[in-house]
Amino acid sequence: MNLAVIIPTYNEKENLPLITAQLMGLPLVGLQLLVIDDNSPDGTGQIADELSRQYPGRVQVLHRTGKLGLGTAYVTGFQELLKTGVDAIAQMDADFSHPPEKLVEFCQELANADAVFGSRYIPGGSLDHDWPMWRKWLSRFGNEYSRTILGTKTRDMTGGYRLWKREVLEAIPLDQIRSNGYIFQVEMAYIATLLGFRIKEVPIYFAERKYGQSKMNLRIQVEAALRVWQLRGRYRNLSVKT
Repeated sequence: MNLAVIIPTYNEKENLPLITAQLMGLPLVGLQLLVIDDNSPDGTGQIADELSRQYPGRVQVLHRTGKLGLGTAYVTGFQELLKTGVDAIAQMDADFSHPPEKLVEFCQELANADAVFGSRYIPGGSLDHDWPMWRKWLSRFGNEYSRTILGTKTRDMTGGYRLWKREVLEAIPLDQIRSNGYIFQVEMAYIATLLGFRIKEVPIYFAERKYGQSKMNLRIQVEAALRVWQLRGRYRNLSVKT
């Protein structure tokens, strides 16, 4: 299987070399990495270029002019990689909140699914042990809120660690995606569900980042709450794939 991984970055100079080394060391033949850097002030883009020279043909870098958002980064990455011969595309963060070694299990599970999601909310999955209770409650509430309104069975709607078969991404109307925060993850999962694709959830431990700052802010949280309702109307005519 030809596998590509997308990692969007903004100020990830400490994390990017470490996670790249771990990905390149996985027993997944031919794994490729696409780094999408939003002109990080800390020089992450330059480090990504160095990594592309260190791993020729395996690490590619796409530089953007500024902080354009998580959703647009992934959509851009999906569209670029779908022009190539990849069979599957993974998405993950650079900050080690998504354990790289789990990607091997994701690939195994993809044999019987159309997409594999890392899940914090199924048996075996969990959030960082040091998170305060209010933060754990807010995270769980956001997922239950999305699942209830959209009527989906996926337990972790907001998680960002996912592996997609190219057929799923080809079927999703990527040019119609408008979400540009963490609601992007909800929108993608919802569309895949509406199209009838099989989603398999694999438990993960979601660790707090070791370096850098979280990208979550109040604006992103407000957008997520409002956008969930809009998704129902926006995709009401989307039908199951044939």
